[in-house]
Amino acid sequence: MDTKEFFAAVKLLEKEKGIPAEILCERIQAAIVSAIKGEYNRDIGYCEIDFANGEMAVYLRKNVVSEITDPVTDLLPEEAERYKAGAMPGDIVEIPLETKSFSRIAASTVKNVIRQGIREAERSQLKQEFQSKHNELVTVKVISIDAESGNATVEMGKGESILLKTEQVPGEELKVGDLIKVYVVDIREGEKSGVKAMISRTHPGLVRRLFEEEVPEILDGTVKIQAISREAGSRTKVAVFSADENVDAVGSCIGARGARVGKVVDLLGGEKIDIVKYSEDPAQFIAASLAPADVISVEVLEDAPNSCRVVVPDNQLSLAIGNKGQNARLAAKLTGWKIDINPESGFFEIQE
Repeated sequence: MDTKEFFAAVKLLEKEKGIPAEILCERIQAAIVSAIKGEYNRDIGYCEIDFANGEMAVYLRKNVVSEITDPVTDLLPEEAERYKAGAMPGDIVEIPLETKSFSRIAASTVKNVIRQGIREAERSQLKQEFQSKHNELVTVKVISIDAESGNATVEMGKGESILLKTEQVPGEELKVGDLIKVYVVDIREGEKSGVKAMISRTHPGLVRRLFEEEVPEILDGTVKIQAISREAGSRTKVAVFSADENVDAVGSCIGARGARVGKVVDLLGGEKIDIVKYSEDPAQFIAASLAPADVISVEVLEDAPNSCRVVVPDNQLSLAIGNKGQNARLAAKLTGWKIDINPESGFFEIQE
């Protein structure tokens, strides 16, 4: 075997496929051993590849015996002398196997197994790459959009993923070549479908990761995001608190002149974002969650779990409820409480 050509090919595969040469060599070793086993119908083949030193050895191991019972595995002492001086019955000799010794079937088997090994190695590499991005924010490039379904195929590292139409921000018009940020919700693997990253632009996790990128106080743990409720493309509420009493959690997220929250809003295509202060006191948290409406009082109801009655000024009722009930609905999702909104002169109820 022309080892120079072999190792040159391995280096080329490493460069093109991005798979470490050591992994490729392991696959090739296994392929050659498998081919020998198929050729001789015995487990007598061995292969050792030293990529660092550019050396490869393929050989058969046979038993030295005084009387041959299996011509494939046995060798008489006088024959064994060619490979091991002073060979005696009970010894094992290693017989170098040249490439020309492989039949056409064996060579074909090696090619197929190597091809399969490379596919498996690529799949393993892709799986590791995708898993490293699980629950993370990733910038991807739109490479095609299905005209019928609206699903977008995106380039993600060395692989591709599908951004389903249902996971795209409503009203957002994606174009081929766009660079967009997505949230990796899950990694799934199927025998036929391979490794797939489930990505989204509607998941609340996208908002969380965007704020982590824009707000250093969140990244270093000083400010924490306690909860997020989102109706993608329209409005999001984010509850934050500070582990340091000297740091304003809400102010940190808004930034000077709204620069930080403004950057997140831009990345979400203009989606409105309310940043509210989290409190372990349910009444205070619920009151804050209904921003931008003012709240007069919050009464926790004793006879119903996680339920409360909120009173707002008459002129704040529509603001507290929001368009089609959105503000109150997001507040309920953010807090996990059922909220009954009462204007001073009437009654309105919204549930999570």
